[in-house]
Amino acid sequence: MADPRVLRAMATPLLGQFDPEFTAIMDEVMALSRLVFQTASARTFPVSGTGRAGLEAAMVSLLEPGDRVVIGECGRFGLLLEDLARRCDADAVVVRAEWGQALDPVAIEAALAQAPTKVLAVVHGETSTGVLQPLADLGRLARAYDALLVADVVVTLGGAEVALDAWDVDVAVGGTQKCLSCPSGLAPVAYNARAEDALRRRRSTVRSNYLDLGQLASYWSPARVNHHTAPTTMVYGLRAALSAVAEEGLPARFARHRLHGDALRVGVAALGLSLFGKEPPERRLPMLTPVLVPDGVDDVRVRRALLDDFGIEIGAAFGPLQGKVWRIGTMGYSARRQNVLLLLSALEQVLRHEGWAVHAGAGVDAALDHYRSAGAAASPEHDDGVEVRPNVR
Repeated sequence: MADPRVLRAMATPLLGQFDPEFTAIMDEVMALSRLVFQTASARTFPVSGTGRAGLEAAMVSLLEPGDRVVIGECGRFGLLLEDLARRCDADAVVVRAEWGQALDPVAIEAALAQAPTKVLAVVHGETSTGVLQPLADLGRLARAYDALLVADVVVTLGGAEVALDAWDVDVAVGGTQKCLSCPSGLAPVAYNARAEDALRRRRSTVRSNYLDLGQLASYWSPARVNHHTAPTTMVYGLRAALSAVAEEGLPARFARHRLHGDALRVGVAALGLSLFGKEPPERRLPMLTPVLVPDGVDDVRVRRALLDDFGIEIGAAFGPLQGKVWRIGTMGYSARRQNVLLLLSALEQVLRHEGWAVHAGAGVDAALDHYRSAGAAASPEHDDGVEVRPNVR
């Protein structure tokens, strides 16, 4: 769900990309982005495109043919990083982990120690499996071996801590459509002086003009060097989304995502369902819950019934997990009690029709008990700081 404040902002009249009012908005977006990325870096701006465009901008701008890059892969988006590196004709060394498990830092260090490495690329939150990687540990490893750490934070930005400066992350790429609750179309990017120095020292021209971080940085700098026509409506929306994060406060926002994700997982367990993966809670995404499809239950039929009868869409799995795992997101504006309880109630009803035996109301009861034990009291119009009926005034 998009935050209604974002949608209202996107309905305002267009401005030219170099209109003084719009360049002031650009400056505000960069300042708010620094807050969300927890960085002091001046190179913090959105790439015009989805999160994948931001990731490609990072990889194609840093990597040259023959550069060694170590990639941590434990899911679909690790495979994407691998593909992007190979398209740059880089020497890609892939450290793989079983899907549903976090990367092994020992294996990452062994790969870094084998030869000089320019980039270590990892996914902070693997959306395909629900795994949360320990970025701080990987940041220390990258610095120890003089490699740049590039992190995909598309799903975690605005929903879990992403502390670039404290964790020694050199380049981070987010997305608007996950925990920022803004429509897809921009990729917030932040990179530090180490990465900027690597961009300056390139021996060859960046293969992509549109996704050249150096040119984009000049466009978003006070010089306003013309590069492309910015999607001004999307920038309006991003400003509203980032302002909502700042207004709520990072600690409160992270706690809200954890609260509702935990309530969902408690309710899922009460329905007799199991989570995919074996990682402990601190290594699981708070905003993405991967649930194993029970034996004898039709994955497609369940998802279709939830959509048709209750208006609820849950994610299908990718690759080897297709048909075996449901991916349930509680992100940004969607991370609130009403959604969790409705999903648990709806899922119980649909599973009953599939022949799954469950005590009536078990999921909802368990989630409500979790909320009560956490001391989370909801008012009719607000749920943990999130506006849920914005048009009622």
